[in-house]
Amino acid sequence: MLHIANPIYDSVFKYLLEDERIAKTLLSALIKRKIVDIKMRPNEYSNTTKDGVSMFRIDFSALVIDDNGGKNTVLIELQKTWVETETLRFRQYLGAQYANPSNMKSDDKQCYGIPIITIYIMGHRVGSINVPVLYVCRNFRDYDGNEVTTGIPDPFIDSLTHESIVVQIPLLKGQRNNRLEALLDVFCQQRKEKNNMQILTVDDDFLDGDEDLRRIVTRLLSAASDTQVRHNMNIEEEISMALENRDTEIMLYKQQLSQKDEQLSQKEEQLSQKEEQLATAIRMLKESGMDYDAISSALGIQSESITGQSDSREQQ
Repeated sequence: MLHIANPIYDSVFKYLLEDERIAKTLLSALIKRKIVDIKMRPNEYSNTTKDGVSMFRIDFSALVIDDNGGKNTVLIELQKTWVETETLRFRQYLGAQYANPSNMKSDDKQCYGIPIITIYIMGHRVGSINVPVLYVCRNFRDYDGNEVTTGIPDPFIDSLTHESIVVQIPLLKGQRNNRLEALLDVFCQQRKEKNNMQILTVDDDFLDGDEDLRRIVTRLLSAASDTQVRHNMNIEEEISMALENRDTEIMLYKQQLSQKDEQLSQKEEQLSQKEEQLATAIRMLKESGMDYDAISSALGIQSESITGQSDSREQQ
């Protein structure tokens, strides 16, 4: 039985991908293209906690082999979050990448953007989509829906559009039907220890003679015993707990406001009904021939109130 660090934590995931061979193995399986060289881009890693939301961001520059056997450079933008967050946060970062001059390349005629592949690793489900890994691919078609192949790929099109991959960690349930699922199995949260979500438990036969998977598991074993990584995991848990407490307080506050609004609405409705009843009583007494003083005495209210109710009814 092996006890490995849980890669859903940002600190563990970063530690895992800092191994270049592991990054190449995992990302090659995700994008379904052979990566012959990969580099983590300097100063691109960030772990932000703005508004209490923890989000991991890291970018790679990769040399990949295309379907025709040619080598092309692509940018792989990876974002991971283990709590639900706003889509805008992902869009803002993607927009910054499109606008970054360092993500451009030029030839003798024009400057183009380096193709971008976005990967979103989600610690929660996305709507009702029920597949663990979702590929959002580009289609090139004419007006009539016919596939366009001539001139594709094109640097202009590649500069303005991108492919996306969404991984839903909650749907990784230990199935290993293909190469990618076998590698992503180390993210399966069903393997968490009962009283320690920082640790996943895997059997020795989990490796099944797979050297790439063995390297990943070995790296996660190392992370589990690394003092700094464990310290960072504790910090992440504190942030997550603070976020949950904040969300609970906000939910309770909204419930209290809703209850107060409902109570106020009921009081306003009751007041309106009483005013309507009073106006009706004044009108009926006035029609019976009683003057304002008599009505005031009969209803126990001031005559000014009677005049105001009467004037209001006449205006309506």
